[in-house]
Amino acid sequence: MIPEKLARKYCAIPVAIDGNTLVVAMTNPTDIFALEALASHSQMRIEAEAVDIITLQEAIDANYRNYDQIEKHVSNFSSSSVLDIEDVKLETATDAPVAQALTLIIDEAIKARASDIHLQPEEDRLRVRYRVDGILQDTFSLPSSTANPVISRIKILAKMNIADHQRPQDGQFSVKSNGRTIDIRVGMVATVNGEMATLRLLDKSRATLTLTELGFLDESLEVFERMLKVPYGMILVSGPTGAGKTTTLYAALNSLDRVSRNIITVEDPVEYRFKGINQIQVNARAGLTFASGLRSILRLDPNVILIGEIRDGETAGIAIQSALTGHLVMSSIHANDASGVITRLLDLGVERFLVSSAVVAVIAQRMVRRVCPECARLIDVPAAEALTYSKVMGEERTKFMYGEGCNACSGTGYRGRTGIFEILTLSDEIRALVLNGASGADIRRQAAGEGMLNLIRDGMHKVKRNLTTPSEVIHNAYTCD
Repeated sequence: MIPEKLARKYCAIPVAIDGNTLVVAMTNPTDIFALEALASHSQMRIEAEAVDIITLQEAIDANYRNYDQIEKHVSNFSSSSVLDIEDVKLETATDAPVAQALTLIIDEAIKARASDIHLQPEEDRLRVRYRVDGILQDTFSLPSSTANPVISRIKILAKMNIADHQRPQDGQFSVKSNGRTIDIRVGMVATVNGEMATLRLLDKSRATLTLTELGFLDESLEVFERMLKVPYGMILVSGPTGAGKTTTLYAALNSLDRVSRNIITVEDPVEYRFKGINQIQVNARAGLTFASGLRSILRLDPNVILIGEIRDGETAGIAIQSALTGHLVMSSIHANDASGVITRLLDLGVERFLVSSAVVAVIAQRMVRRVCPECARLIDVPAAEALTYSKVMGEERTKFMYGEGCNACSGTGYRGRTGIFEILTLSDEIRALVLNGASGADIRRQAAGEGMLNLIRDGMHKVKRNLTTPSEVIHNAYTCD
């Protein structure tokens, strides 16, 4: 009754029918022109109710789906048109069916709050999956004959070699969707069924989170903010891919004074751009790596240095030296938990005395899904979940908040994510343990004795506040004792 084009134009969405009256939620219920247009299109009397813009946009994104439109465009091209599709002239053919189908696939992913789109060819179909809140979801399938045209279109947009079907390629391009500019990073590799592509969506208009929005408990946030006030030293953030390390580092940078400090970053890639911060993009072909970029930075009089990731011993060594010579250095590193970061640095060849002298603190983190507020209710959980909660928190509880599944959360019971953290500050006692060759378990026990909350305990505190579920915490923090 109200098509998507009108809904977005007038910031309105229909919510109920009462006789010949259509109840519509609007950001501006007094907009006479909008009311007349909606009444004319629906042939019904309009009753408008006020709603905030964020809630309305989320409702529009959740309720308008164009999967049938994608299938319609797909039906307009077939395997017989593959050779035409691969013509470079198609770069400007935005009205071509394959181009419109790809645009709709991207638009639907943005509506679904997806961070990635996976296009995976199989014997009898092109499988399209969206990663939403860290979980891959089967969204829909396209005929196998559409795989080559769609992949070719992506190659053209990302300025890849359209004739090379064997070697892995990567690239990037930007699109506009509902007034927002979205950067898309593309990775592509050949499989036995054809080339698969993964598209990472980066919304440039979405402001990065502040420290208070990351999900820190009050006491943990206080510790983190105190760490950021040190004049020099190294702060490391650890966790697997997709754990939110870059988001935490960006939030930390945004909390620093950019007027009196010279802040420089070396990143691969630069995901978001900030005013007042000098950001350097790694370019291996031009000889600009993390290590060479870090050496150059030291000649530019920095106060704060952010290194996207410590991947090798050379980068680790230069970063440690930078931290010892009067710079605040922040970086990410792959390790299972906070104490494991110490072991990781030693494995990269950094001397024990340098680690104990330079490192100020280590943060380990994971992302857990938040319970959908629209369909949350208390339910009895399996005995294993209740037992784990009582063991960690020291209190008995059998009912926990879970989402039943609704339109707002696409039936998953979860909507959005929050972080769980453990913060290891290097006290004099822990520095002594590092110098004396103590194991990660010994360091972890000492840190716990000094009050460090490990990942699973931090997560269970969020379960207690009904933010997430025991199963989410157990699934994401199982490596910690």
